[in-house]
Amino acid sequence: MKISDFQTKDVINIVDGKKLGFISDLALDLHNGRIDSIVVPSNSKFFGLFGGGTEVVIPWRNIVKIGEDVVLVRLEEIGVYRPSEQEFFMRSAT
Repeated sequence: MKISDFQTKDVINIVDGKKLGFISDLALDLHNGRIDSIVVPSNSKFFGLFGGGTEVVIPWRNIVKIGEDVVLVRLEEIGVYRPSEQEFFMRSAT
């Protein structure tokens, strides 16, 4: 499976059935050669007070199933991560 294959799949939280969005990035554990987490941009309507550059980082252990069209995840609490200015510009440059 290629990274681009992940980016076309809807991410659905099975706890509440809500669509979180599409995968925008993967965090890699270079030491162990594994995917550590997936990153989904947050939606300001969904997260209320948060918006503009925030992301939901979903640990790989929370992925329940990867299907043809969707990635099912189990998130009891949704943590939103706002990248630093330096991280934001580094990602924009790549």
